[in-house]
Amino acid sequence: MTSLTSVKLCFLPCLMLLYVSSPNWVAFASATSTTDTEAKALLKWKASLFQNQALKKLNWYPPTHNTTTNSSSSNQKPRTSPCTWTGVSCNAAGSVSMIVLSTCGIQGTLHAFSFMSFPNLEYLDLGLNKLFDVIPPQISNLSKLYYLDLSTNQLSGRIPPEISLLRNLTFLGLYENTFFGDIPNEIGNLKSLVGLYLFKNQLNGSIPRSLGDLTSLTHLYLYNNPLSGSIPEEIGNLKSLVILDLSANNLSGLIPPQISYLSTLHYLDLSQNQLSGRIPPEISLLKNLTKLILSKNTLFGDIPSEIGNMKSLVGLYLYNNQLNGSIPRSLGELTSLTTLYLYGNQPSGTIPNEIGNMKSLVDLDLSQNQLSGIIHASFGNLTNLEFLMLRDNQLSGSIPEEIENLKKLAQLQLEINQFSGYLPRNICQSGKLTNFSASTNNFSGPIPKTLKTCTSLFRVHLQRNQLTGNISEDFGVYPNLDFIDVSHNNLYGEVSNNWGQCAQLKTLRLAGNNLTGSIPAEIGNATQIHELDLSSNHLAGTIPKEFGRLSSLVKLMLNGNQISGRIPSEFGSLLDLEYIDLSTNKLNESIPSIVGDLFRLHYLNLSNNELVQAIPLELQKLVQLTDLDLSHNSLGGMIPSEMSSMQSLLTLNLSHNNLSGFIPTNFQDMRGLLYIDVSYNQLEGPLPNNSAFREAPPEALKGNNGLCGKVGALLPPCNEHGSKKHQKRVFGITFSLLAVFVLLSAFFTIVFIVQRRKKHKDKDENHKHEEISFSVLNFDGKSMYEEIIRATEDFDSTHCIGKGGHGSVYRANLSSANVVAVKKLHILQNDQKNLQKEFLNEIRALSEIRHRNIVKLYGFCSHRRHSFLVYEYFERGSLASLLGKDDKAKELGWSKRVNIVKGVAHALSYMHHDCLPPIVHRDISSNNILLDSEYEACVSDFGTAKFLNPDSTNWTAAAGTYGYMAPELAYTMEVTEKCDVYSFGVVTLEIIMGRHPGDVFSSLSSGASSSSSSASPTPEMPILDVLDQRISPLTKREAEEVVSLVKIAFASLNPSPQCRPTMKKVSQLLSSTQRLHLSEPLHMTTFSELLALDGFTT
Repeated sequence: MTSLTSVKLCFLPCLMLLYVSSPNWVAFASATSTTDTEAKALLKWKASLFQNQALKKLNWYPPTHNTTTNSSSSNQKPRTSPCTWTGVSCNAAGSVSMIVLSTCGIQGTLHAFSFMSFPNLEYLDLGLNKLFDVIPPQISNLSKLYYLDLSTNQLSGRIPPEISLLRNLTFLGLYENTFFGDIPNEIGNLKSLVGLYLFKNQLNGSIPRSLGDLTSLTHLYLYNNPLSGSIPEEIGNLKSLVILDLSANNLSGLIPPQISYLSTLHYLDLSQNQLSGRIPPEISLLKNLTKLILSKNTLFGDIPSEIGNMKSLVGLYLYNNQLNGSIPRSLGELTSLTTLYLYGNQPSGTIPNEIGNMKSLVDLDLSQNQLSGIIHASFGNLTNLEFLMLRDNQLSGSIPEEIENLKKLAQLQLEINQFSGYLPRNICQSGKLTNFSASTNNFSGPIPKTLKTCTSLFRVHLQRNQLTGNISEDFGVYPNLDFIDVSHNNLYGEVSNNWGQCAQLKTLRLAGNNLTGSIPAEIGNATQIHELDLSSNHLAGTIPKEFGRLSSLVKLMLNGNQISGRIPSEFGSLLDLEYIDLSTNKLNESIPSIVGDLFRLHYLNLSNNELVQAIPLELQKLVQLTDLDLSHNSLGGMIPSEMSSMQSLLTLNLSHNNLSGFIPTNFQDMRGLLYIDVSYNQLEGPLPNNSAFREAPPEALKGNNGLCGKVGALLPPCNEHGSKKHQKRVFGITFSLLAVFVLLSAFFTIVFIVQRRKKHKDKDENHKHEEISFSVLNFDGKSMYEEIIRATEDFDSTHCIGKGGHGSVYRANLSSANVVAVKKLHILQNDQKNLQKEFLNEIRALSEIRHRNIVKLYGFCSHRRHSFLVYEYFERGSLASLLGKDDKAKELGWSKRVNIVKGVAHALSYMHHDCLPPIVHRDISSNNILLDSEYEACVSDFGTAKFLNPDSTNWTAAAGTYGYMAPELAYTMEVTEKCDVYSFGVVTLEIIMGRHPGDVFSSLSSGASSSSSSASPTPEMPILDVLDQRISPLTKREAEEVVSLVKIAFASLNPSPQCRPTMKKVSQLLSSTQRLHLSEPLHMTTFSELLALDGFTT
C-alpha cells in the first residue's frame, strides 16, 4: 500500500499542468452575474457548516467596494467577488475554477453546496476535513471538473452513480470515508480517469467489470474494503496501469493470468484476501514490476521459477500462504531484490545456495516453513542484510563462519531448529545487533564474546540449548536491553551485578542452569524489571531486601534453589506483583502479613519450605488469587475461616503441615474452588459441602485422623463418626439439644411476627403478596410454584448449582421434561427492601427485553415463603467455570471465544441502544455469562440492572463485581452505558488470556507509559505471551480476529468513559468482516505495535 503523500504528489504536477495549460476563458455578458451567484453559493454553504474555529479562518466575505478606476467614486458599487477568498481561484473571466480547502478542519455536509452554481469549476479538493453524510447526486452538474478529492472525511452512503457524468474527470479520490454498497458500474464511463482512489471504505459487492474500460487509468487503489468475488479478467485491459492495490478485501478465486497484460505495472498488491490456486507463471511477464505482494491468501503449489525473470523486483512478499515445493534457485537472479518474505508457508527442501547472489537483500524471512539442511556459506555474501529470520524450520548443522561478514545485521532469528555447534563468535562485532534469537536448538559451547560489549542489544533469546561457560563473565551492561532469556542451559557462575545497571531491562530469565552464590543486592537497581526468573539453580543466601525497589515487578520466580531466611517485609511495596513462586527453598519464620497487601496476586506458591506459625488472616484480601500452595511446611493452628472470601481461588494446597481443628464450614461458599488438598495435617470434623471437597481424590484427604464425609470409602460418614472420647459425645448431645431449642425459639418468634404483621394488612394486599406469578411453560402460578418446590426438593442444597450475594441458583427437572434454572432470593430481614428491589428489577429487565444473547425469563413467583425466578437453563454453566478448568478451557477454541465476545457485545448493544429506556447491566463479568450446548453466550443476572432516564443524570449506589467495575465508580455514583463497556473490555481480555487480566491493562488502553502503570504489560512484550496457552495455536485468520478483539478491549478499558466506544460501534465492528491487519507475524507483534495500528481491514 502506498502512502497518502505519494498519492498526492503523483498527481498534482500533471493535473496542475492541465489546469495551467487550459485556454483562457472568453468573458461573457453575464460574468458579473455568475460571480455573484458563485459568491452567494459559497457563503450559503459556509453558513450551513459547523461554526468552529477552523471556519473563522476562511476569509470569505464580500469586499466593501471595488477598485475599478474608470468610474467615478459615486458610481462604485459593492460587489461580491470570491476570487480573492481563501482556497478559491478564478479563470480569466472571473468565474470560480478551483476550490482547494483540504486540511481546513471544516465540518458539515455537502447538501447546501450548490453544485449547479459553479459551471466553470475544474478542480475541487475538500480532503482531510470533517465532512459527513452523503455525496449529493447534483455533483454531476460540475461538467468541467477534472479533479475531485473528497478523501479522509466522514462521508457515508453509496457512491452516487451520477458521478459518472463527470466525463472530464482525471482524478477521483474518495478514500478513507465510510462509503458502502457496490462500486457503481457506471464508473466505467469515466474514460479520462487516470487515478481512482477508493481505499479504506466499506464498499462491498464485486469489482465491476466496467473498470476494464478505464484504459487511461494509471493508479487503482481499492484496498481495505470488504469487496468480494473474483478479480475480473477485464483488469487486463488497463494497459496504462502503474499501481494496482486490491489488498485487504475478501476477494476469492484465482489470480487471472490476464494480469500479465499490464506491462507498465510497477506495484501489485493482492495480499490479505482469500485468493486460491497457483501463482500464474505468466506473472513473470511484468518486467517493470518492482513490488509483488501476494501474502496472506491461500495460494498453493510451487513458487514459479519464472519469477526469476522479474529483474526489476525490489520486494517479493509471498508469506502466509500454503505454498509448497522447494524454493526455486532462479530467485538468485533477482539481484535488485531488497526484501524477500516467504515465511508461514510449507516449502521443504534446502535453502538454495543461489540465495547468496542476492547481494542487495536487506530483509530475508524464511521462518515458519519446513526447510531442512544447512545454511550455506554463500549467506556471507549478503553484506547488506539487516534482518535474517530463519526461525521455526528443521534446519541443522552449524552456523557458517561467513555469517560474521554481515556487518549490518540488526536481527538474527535462528530459534526452533536443529542447529548444533557454536554460536557465531563475532556476531556483534559491528555493534548493530538488536535482536538475537537462537533458542530451542542444540547449540553448545560458550556465549559469543562479542555479546558482552554489544550495547545495541534489545532482545536476546538463547534458552533451551546446551550452552556452557561462566555467566558471571559473559554479559556486560546493556543500556537498551529489554528482554533476555538464557534459561535451561549448562551455564555456571553467579548472578552478575551488571544486571542491575541495565536501566531498561524488563525481563530477566536465568532459570534451569547451575548458578551458585547469592542473589546480588544490585538487582534492586533494575527498577523496570517486570519478570525475574532465577528458578531451578543452586542459589543460596537470603532474598535481598533491595527487591523492595523493584516497583514494576509482576512475576517473581525463585523456586528450586537453596534460599534461606525470611520472606522480606519489603515485598509489601511490590503492589504490582501477580505471580510469586518461592517454592522448594529453605525459607523459614512465618508468612509475613504484608503478603495480603499484594492484592493483584493470582498465583502464590510457598510450598516445600520451612515456614512456621499460623496462616495469616490477611490472605483473605487476595481476592484475585486463583492458585495458593502452602504445602510441605510446618504451618500450625487452624485454617482461617476468613479465607472463604477468596472467591477467585481455584486450587488450594495446604497438605503436609501441622494444621488442626475443623475445616471452616463457610468454605462451601467457595463455588469456584476446583481442587483442594489438605492431606497430612491434624484436621477433624465434616468436610464442607463443596464440589472440590466432595470430588477430592482420596490422597488429597488422607493423613488426617478426624475428618468425616461422603468421599468414597476413605472417610466414615459424619452421622456414624464419633470420637472415642466421652466428652465429645456429651458435647454432641448438648449441642444438638441447644440447636433444637434455638430452632424452636426461632420458629415461634417467626410465627408471632408473621401473625402480627397479618393483622395490619387488608385482604387484598395479603392476597397480592400471597402469590404472584406468570409462566410461559404452560403452568399457572400455583402449579409453577408446586412444581418448582417438588423438583428442587424444597430447595435442597443437592440441587444448588451456584450462589451469589442475593440468591442461590438451583437446577430443576420439571415433569414436562424441561430443565430450568431457578434463582431463589435469600430472605434477609435487614435488607428486605433492597432484596425486593433486586427481585422486581430483574423481572422488569428480563420481561421487557428479547434477545438471543440474553437469558430468557420463563416465569417468576413471589410467595410468602419464597421469591424466585425461573429462566433458561444453560448446561455448560458460566464462562468463569469453563475458563477455570483446563479440560473445559481446551474445548473453548479461538473461534468459539471470538463468538462468545460477539454474543456479549450484541446483547449489550441491544440493551444500550435498542431498549427504551436504555438498560445498563452494571455487573458484566465472566460469572454472569452463561453458555449453552453450542457455546452461544447469554448475559444473565439482571438484579443490579438500571434503567436510564434520558432526561436526567442517573445516580445510584455502586454495584457490580470487583475487578470488572469501571474506575470512575470509585469517585462518582453516576451510571452510564460506558460502565458496561469497561466491564466488557475486562471480560474480553479474560476470554483471550484464559484468566482475569487484573485492572492493569487499562493503562495500556490510554497509552500510559510504564512509569505511570508499571504493572501493565510492557509495550515491547509480544501479544502472544499473554494469550491462553492451553489451546491450539491460532490460524492466520484467528490471529487477526483475536488481535482485533484485544484492540477493542483496550479501547473499552480507556480510563476516560467518554473515550470508550459505544457497544453499538463494537457490535458493528464485530459483525463486519473487518479485522486488524498485522504487518508482522503474531509472535513478533508487540503491544506498542498493536496500539499504533490505526483502524481495521477486512
